[in-house]
Amino acid sequence: MAKLSTTTRAALRENFPHLARDVKSFPVREGEEPWTLHEVEELAAFLLEDSERLERELAVADQELSDLLRNSGDGAGDDQADYGSSALEREQELTLVNNMRDLLAQTAHAVDRIRKGTYATCEITGLPIGKARLQAFPRATLSVEAKAREERR
Repeated sequence: MAKLSTTTRAALRENFPHLARDVKSFPVREGEEPWTLHEVEELAAFLLEDSERLERELAVADQELSDLLRNSGDGAGDDQADYGSSALEREQELTLVNNMRDLLAQTAHAVDRIRKGTYATCEITGLPIGKARLQAFPRATLSVEAKAREERR
């Protein structure tokens, strides 16, 4: 486990003032050890840092998309291949921006769940999500079973 910097610890205290108390209520699956404060602090720090990174990247991607849309007719000429290539590039950039927005929203939701003390609880079943799942994917809101049921629909 990595040691958290003083700056990171200060950010955690500011964003999650009741984390030491709330971590005791985070559920675990049968056979798992209870959450430790350090484990949740690491996940929370990752989510906060990732949120900042995504916001920076989204700002750049939004600007690139705006430039691409603004200049979409420049230099294309009358060639259909040029139009198609430009359309494909715009579509790829738009997909990237939308995926980034979705990831940022998932990250914000996970941070909010930690803040509210509801982290680690499946939003459908109310059962524990599982430490291993959250450590692998800290944005998870569903248990493996609930996610599998959702994907089968």
